[in-house]
Amino acid sequence: MDSTSSEVKIVSQCFVKPKTIPEKWKEPYHLSPLDLVMLSMHYLQNGLLFLKSDDATKTKDFMETWLQKLRDSLAETLVHFYPLAGRLSTLKTDNPRSHSVFVDCNDSPGAGFIHAKSDLSVRDIVGSNYVPLVVQSFFDHHKAVSHDGHTMSLFSVKVTELVDGVFIGFSLNHAVGDGGSLRHFFNSLSEIFNAQETDNLLLKNPPVLSRWFPKGYGPVYNLPFTHSDEFISRFESPVLKERIFHFSSETITSLKSKANEESRTTTISSFQALAAFMWRCITRARNLPYDHEIRCSLAANNGTKLDPPLSLSYLGNCLSAVKSKTVTSGELLENDLGWAALKMHEAVIGNTSEVVSETIKNWLKSSYVFHLEKLLGAMVVHIGSSPRFKMYECEFGMGKAVAVRSGYGGKFDGKISAYAGREGGGTIDLEVCLLPEFMEALESDQEFMSVVSSSS
Repeated sequence: MDSTSSEVKIVSQCFVKPKTIPEKWKEPYHLSPLDLVMLSMHYLQNGLLFLKSDDATKTKDFMETWLQKLRDSLAETLVHFYPLAGRLSTLKTDNPRSHSVFVDCNDSPGAGFIHAKSDLSVRDIVGSNYVPLVVQSFFDHHKAVSHDGHTMSLFSVKVTELVDGVFIGFSLNHAVGDGGSLRHFFNSLSEIFNAQETDNLLLKNPPVLSRWFPKGYGPVYNLPFTHSDEFISRFESPVLKERIFHFSSETITSLKSKANEESRTTTISSFQALAAFMWRCITRARNLPYDHEIRCSLAANNGTKLDPPLSLSYLGNCLSAVKSKTVTSGELLENDLGWAALKMHEAVIGNTSEVVSETIKNWLKSSYVFHLEKLLGAMVVHIGSSPRFKMYECEFGMGKAVAVRSGYGGKFDGKISAYAGREGGGTIDLEVCLLPEFMEALESDQEFMSVVSSSS
């Protein structure tokens, strides 16, 4: 279906504050240096598509009742995640030059809550080979970067009502949290939504809000700038084809066995083998010159590598891109899967506590802000998100979600996002973004298409 043939229309929008205001609400919530590097990155955008039950479709006031319950659940969840209801604020000085960015909850209307409608059906979203462009309209903060949190909500929920379904799209300011933080909030909101009928609204796994700072630094950290123009850029994604490819647990096990056998080791993980497989297939689809330099990278959460290690429930950022050694296109393709997988394995085990510590020290000396276009380089393959995040376990009164989808934020040629498959059991869905000519070549690759299952 032509994604431009249906407009997503806003029905209502409001802001939601925590149900009870925490004691620290009036205090500045200072950001770690590991958060400040994200000020020029897009908002994180993830969402779930649900099919309405027959009863819900027939019930006249279903959506009104359901929306109120979701709003109430959001207010309750924000009690635990109160910084997400704030706005960014900046203190600046000219001499010396400094730029201190923090979260101000006291002067904020709250998190965003939007109800929208579309005449699309669930089938329109999941029934075609490619993710329709209209999905980008299912999220708030389209093309916004984290610094925009000075005038926009830091967190937003956009509910788009379809003819026979509901899409819940979350947008999170990347300077306040990473993908793990967003998934943690998703899980927490689902938990509270499903506990509304009971008196037990205590979270099983509340977030850790205390920000981490390097020894000798914080809680205030000054960037060496006087104006945001000095460190904010806005990456514009080219026109991409976006498709979901499904990998069964048997396929992933087979890739792992093959990679270990070919590299004569037993240490290559399933995910490293899958990453190597995608790296080789996309490189082949790009048809690069033999000596063209390329690499593959994985998003890594470094919280466990800090001293002391961060809790898995930490709200904030501690990310890096774990990069393979640079090789040529010819080298990658003339060698086997095991050779490429070993390169990915070496990159992962090379990301030690010492390397993470040195990276942080170097940043503190220069205080740069990440710019997506500079991080990428040409013809990279980068895999973000993680199949460890069990998105389909989040339910909101309509059973298990039909599909996971994401927005515009952070996408480029060669970007892959990994999700646990809907049926579980070790299955993985890869959301692959490529230039149209590269996607067409990938889909014409018999080796690749023989391995993937039907997309969802």
